[in-house]
Amino acid sequence: MPTELPSFPPGFLFGAATAAYQIEGAHDEDGRGPSIWDTFSHTPGRTADGATGDVACDHYHRHAEDVALLEGLGVDSYRFSVAWSRVLPEGRGRINDKGLDFYDRLTDDLLAAGISPAITLYHWDLPQALEDEGGWRSRATAEHFASYAAVVAERLGDRVGRWITLNEPYCSAFVGYAEGRHAPGAREGTGALAAAHHLLLGHGLAVPALRAAGAREIGITLNLDRIEAASDSAADQGALRRAVTLHNDTWTEPLFAGRYPAGEAETWGALADGSYRREGDLEVIGAPLDFVGLNFYRPLTVEDAPHRETDPARRTAVDIGVRETDPYGTRHTTMGWPVVPRAFTALLLELRDRYPSLPPALITENGSAEADVRSADGRVDDPDRVAYLADHLHALADAIDAGVDVRGYYVWSLLDNFEWARGYGQRFGIVHVDYDNGAERIPKSSYAWYRDLIAAHRARTGKRRS
Repeated sequence: MPTELPSFPPGFLFGAATAAYQIEGAHDEDGRGPSIWDTFSHTPGRTADGATGDVACDHYHRHAEDVALLEGLGVDSYRFSVAWSRVLPEGRGRINDKGLDFYDRLTDDLLAAGISPAITLYHWDLPQALEDEGGWRSRATAEHFASYAAVVAERLGDRVGRWITLNEPYCSAFVGYAEGRHAPGAREGTGALAAAHHLLLGHGLAVPALRAAGAREIGITLNLDRIEAASDSAADQGALRRAVTLHNDTWTEPLFAGRYPAGEAETWGALADGSYRREGDLEVIGAPLDFVGLNFYRPLTVEDAPHRETDPARRTAVDIGVRETDPYGTRHTTMGWPVVPRAFTALLLELRDRYPSLPPALITENGSAEADVRSADGRVDDPDRVAYLADHLHALADAIDAGVDVRGYYVWSLLDNFEWARGYGQRFGIVHVDYDNGAERIPKSSYAWYRDLIAAHRARTGKRRS
């Protein structure tokens, strides 16, 4: 780990991030309707140890404590998500004022602490009522999403400046509708590709709705991957093209180049029939943005591999004849992800070079899951996480020095939380949550390290807390 703290330009923003279903709990309180993650996590065999987000970190009742942790950390901004079904229990129509009241309180408490709220409108928790009507396979869901965005912005837009439409649509479309590892647990081909398109369409429809409600900064968060081929062979280079189409081009080409990916036919064949597209969709999807959010954790190396399903008609959208390999020879987090900070720099440089019109970037998630242990004296030391954060912030600083326009960084995550299908066994937080002791919060050594980094940045740049 570098001995010196990385330095960033004046005005660079530091923050922390969470997501509603992962921390809020209160799954059936104050009029909240069920989401696809309620249904999925309550289905036997879907999550590790049958874990659910019913209570999670109990943030719904303890948000004031969490705002105090953020204030002590010294962050400029806090990125949180709104639970769609807490605001619109059926996903459309009836508004649940008690749900909006919660986000009102959270927003006001953040502002009182000098912390700028950044809202993500969709972090994977589709109202179950909309999934019952087709979910993201349906164009109607994109239209309902825009209406939902308007409801939230009309209530909070006078105080919230930064809005993120979607978080990681790759995971919503392909992990949820093709792999089946996430809610709603489907394994589909064309249905998953339709979901990908309608997620982008929903984003595009939401942008003008947000602007009409007074939103000042609007973006989308993508989990793009730095991908390499295992060899120079023609087969592995083909696998690379298909993997880039699946992971990256499906999102970046419509958003930033005004076109659909050139590799669709090679990647999906007849599954990519385009039946879910209409004339004018690209113009909607490509609405100008103020920033792009980027989440980064690890790189990918891929090689050619046989399709898992021999019948092309039965293949899912992720069965593209590609297998991941692991040539890195480096430490892995407890998620099994290799720690390769240089790949972070390389990805940012690639994006800058490929898309000259790319808006300024915010790193909206970066962090590591580690095997944290609470010592007898109550402390939680996490040197591996500190090393991960330090190395990746140095890699980010290298990209900025090379001319990439990155305006801020949000650590993932403020709190240990419900890690989706992996339950509570994976810990990403810089604050430990003791689930066996009333969700007690204990700041880890990484919390102190990040606090000191932010303080050093302010001292160096002369910046004061707002």
